[in-house]
Amino acid sequence: MKKLNKITAMGLIAALSLGLTACGGGGTGEENTAEAENRLEAIKAAGKITMATSPDFAPYEFENVNSGKTEYAGSDIELGKYIAEKLGVELEIQPMDFSACQAAVTTGSVDMAISCFAKTPEREESMGLSNGYSVEETENDQGLLILAENKGSLAKAEDFTGKKIAAQNGALQQTLLAEQLPDAEMTPVTTANDGVMMLTTGKVDALAIASQVGESYIKNYPELCMSDYYFDYESPGNVVAVQKGEDELLEAINEVIGEVMEKGLYQQWFDESMELATSLGLVEEE
Repeated sequence: MKKLNKITAMGLIAALSLGLTACGGGGTGEENTAEAENRLEAIKAAGKITMATSPDFAPYEFENVNSGKTEYAGSDIELGKYIAEKLGVELEIQPMDFSACQAAVTTGSVDMAISCFAKTPEREESMGLSNGYSVEETENDQGLLILAENKGSLAKAEDFTGKKIAAQNGALQQTLLAEQLPDAEMTPVTTANDGVMMLTTGKVDALAIASQVGESYIKNYPELCMSDYYFDYESPGNVVAVQKGEDELLEAINEVIGEVMEKGLYQQWFDESMELATSLGLVEEE
């Protein structure tokens, strides 16, 4: 009986020792993250911030195919890097489809998403959205990419009645299309590239798209052009998205955005990204 008690006691001591080893003062990032009171503290404890983006929207976010490795470029990517730098952490980019970016933010599987997000009431309900950032304002910001041969016949809102129009799933263009061209037939697509492929193969009649991005596709697809019809939309700028309720993180990001806009950094990044995207054949040279 005494032998059994001794073995039992030794086992308990060993178990306690293992428990202390697993939970004790090793000072790992995971422990510090678990103890953080909010996401901003967790990011600083982990030493990195994760960012979701859909890299198919040059010059905002795209893959630099000439870098010799998987590398992402664009004015939004530079913004993400700057936010990470100001927070004193590394940036980890997680590329994914545009709709997946929104889901990743909503569920908290990433810290933030930067991917040409427009501020909409629907997004404000499910995500925390930053103050706006943008390049110099341009007219006709949102429009329709069509076949050049149809430029004369697809020029007004009524011309798109009954037409199939592709729009990226979860994007601003879906909302504009539903509200302003309700008599058209919407076809959701995963990426803008998918929409362009459907347009060039005759599966849809148009692709709803940001005008600057649409112009970039015309470089490689001279059979395409922008329709003379444009959506009625005044952009307040794009926003960074975070999980709902992470107010400390959002406040920190807003401070960085304020600095970026005050110094004219975003316009500088946009111009540099436009030059790179043009050299890669992703954007039409003006």
